[in-house]
Amino acid sequence: MNVLRSLINTGAACLSLLSLSMGQEMNQQFDTLAKDYVDQFPTLSPVQATQVGDHRYDSELDDVSETGRLARRSFHQSFLDRLGAIDLDTLSRDRQVEAALLKHSLSEAIWSNDVLQEWAWNPTQYTQLTGGAIYGLMAREFAPIEKRLQHAADRLEKMPHLFEQIRVTLVPDRVPAVHAETAVKQNRGLLSIMDDMIIPKMGSLDSKERKRLEDAMASARAALEVHETWLKEKVVTVAKANFRIGAELFDQKLSFALQTPLTRLQVRERADAEFKRCRKEMYDVSKRIYLKQHPFTAFPEKPSEDYRQAIIRSGLEITYQDAPTRDGIVKAAEEQVAYANQFIKDNHIVTPATEPLEIILMPVFQRGVSFAYCDSPGPLDRGLKTYYAVSPIPEDWTDTQVKSFLREYNTWSMHDLSMHEAIPGHYLQLAHANKYPSTLRALLSSGTFIEGWAVYSERVMVDAGYLDGDDRMRLINLKWYLRGITNAMIDQAIHVDGMTEEEAMRLMIEGGFQEEREAAGKWTRAQLTSAQLSTYFVGTLEHWDLRREMEKVLGKVFNMKTYHDKLLSFGSPPVQFVKALMLDLPIPK
Repeated sequence: MNVLRSLINTGAACLSLLSLSMGQEMNQQFDTLAKDYVDQFPTLSPVQATQVGDHRYDSELDDVSETGRLARRSFHQSFLDRLGAIDLDTLSRDRQVEAALLKHSLSEAIWSNDVLQEWAWNPTQYTQLTGGAIYGLMAREFAPIEKRLQHAADRLEKMPHLFEQIRVTLVPDRVPAVHAETAVKQNRGLLSIMDDMIIPKMGSLDSKERKRLEDAMASARAALEVHETWLKEKVVTVAKANFRIGAELFDQKLSFALQTPLTRLQVRERADAEFKRCRKEMYDVSKRIYLKQHPFTAFPEKPSEDYRQAIIRSGLEITYQDAPTRDGIVKAAEEQVAYANQFIKDNHIVTPATEPLEIILMPVFQRGVSFAYCDSPGPLDRGLKTYYAVSPIPEDWTDTQVKSFLREYNTWSMHDLSMHEAIPGHYLQLAHANKYPSTLRALLSSGTFIEGWAVYSERVMVDAGYLDGDDRMRLINLKWYLRGITNAMIDQAIHVDGMTEEEAMRLMIEGGFQEEREAAGKWTRAQLTSAQLSTYFVGTLEHWDLRREMEKVLGKVFNMKTYHDKLLSFGSPPVQFVKALMLDLPIPK
C-alpha cells in the first residue's frame, strides 16, 4: 500500500512538473508572439504608429489600396493562427487577458475588412487619416522640430498618391449622404494643420530643407483641391446609401466595440431603467434648488410628468445663470483642474497623476465636433504632455448665440467637463494606465473602460461633496449622465429601429434636457458612427457594478482610494477582465 501511495504521489508530482513546464513553454511562445505583434503592426498603419508613439515609420503613409488591405488581412489572420497554436488556458492570468484582447482585436479587424467594409463607403475615415498623418507629427515634441518637419515633408510628398488611392478605393454609390457631406467639410483640415502647425515652425530649417517642405506643401495643397472637387462632383452627387447599418451589423459591431457580456437588448433595458431613475433624481434635486428661491412652495404628492418636467427645467435655468465670460473659458478650465486635483488629494479618492498636463485652445482643424477633448500621448510616448483642449467661442458669434452656447456649457457644466476630460477622468486614468508594463495591453485598450471611468469618476466626485455638495453641481452632473443614457438609447434606436431625426431630437431635448444645438450635433454624430455612443453608458454601468461587488466582498475594509488605485493599475482592459483579476475569477474567453 505504501509503495502504491508513493507511486501515486510521484505520478502526481510528475504531472505537476509537466504542467508547469508546459505553462512556461506556452508563456514563452505568447511573449514571442506579443513582441512580434508590437514590432510589426506599425508597418500596417504608419499614421497610427506615430499616434501611439512608434516613430520608425514617421516618413511613411498608409497603403489604402486593395494590396494594402490584403496585406493587413493576411497579417491579422497569421497572428490569429499563431494564437490558435497556443494553449491559452496554460498561460499566466495576465497573459490570458492579453491573449483574449489580442484575439478580439484581430477578429474585429478581419470582420471590419470583410463584412463592415467602411473602407468602401466611409470617406470620413480618410479625412481623419490625411489630417492625422501630419497632426501626429506636429502635436508633440517627441523629437527635435527639424526632424519632425522633415518627416512632415516626406509625408506631404506622398499625399497626392494617397489621395489617388482613396479615389480608387471608395465606391461613391455605397456612400451615405451625411458621410459624403461631412468629408467635404473635413477635407480642408489638412490646410489648417499646415498653416497653423508647420508654417510658423519653418524658420528652424536650413534653406534646402525649407524649400523641399514648401514644395511638398504646394503639392499637397494642389492634390487636396483635386480631391475636394472629386468629392463634390463624383461622391456627394450620387451618395444616397442608407447610413443605418441594421440589426445584424449593429449587434456584431456593438459586441466588438464594448467587449461586454451585455447584449443590445440588455443595454436598452438598463438604459430605459436608468433614464427613469435619473430623471426622478433630477426632480428631487431640482425641488431643493427651487425651494431655496421659493421656500413656501408645496409640491404635489403625485406630480404629473409635465409638472416634473417644469420643475427640472426650473432647476436647470437657475444653474445656467452661472457662466464663464466669453473669453474666460480656458482660464476657467485651468482653475477647475487645479481645484479637482486638490479635491482628490483632500478626499482620498485616487492617487494624483504627475505627468505634465497643459490646457490649450483647441486647434482650428479640430473645432466644430466637440467642445473639448483630452489628447493623451500614445502608450509608447510616455512622459510627454497631455493636452486638455477647449474650443474658444467663435469670434463671429452674436451675443445671443454666445448666451445660448453658455447655457449648455455653464460654470457647473465646465466643472463636470474638466472632471471628465482631466481629473479624475481621462488624463489621470490614462496616466495610470501607461504605467502598466505591457505595451501590448496598452495598444489594445478598451474605449468602454476609458469612457466609463470618466463618467463614473464624475459622480464619485459629486458624491464626495465636490464644490461643497452644491445641488446645482449635482443637477448638472445628473444631466450629463442622462446625456450618456440617451446616447446609448439613440445609438441602437437609429441604426436598428429606424428612429427618425424628429424622434431623436425630442428624446434628447425633452427627455435629456439638451440644448437644440447640442442635440443637432449628436444627431449628425449618430448617423456618422455606430456603437461608439454606447460606450459611455455601458462603461459607467460596468464600473458601478464592479465597485458594488467589491464593496460587498470587502465590507467594512473597503477603501475607495485603494480600490481606485488598484482598478487603474491594470491598464485599460474591458471591465470584465479587471473584475476577473480583482476577484480571482476565471479569465473571460
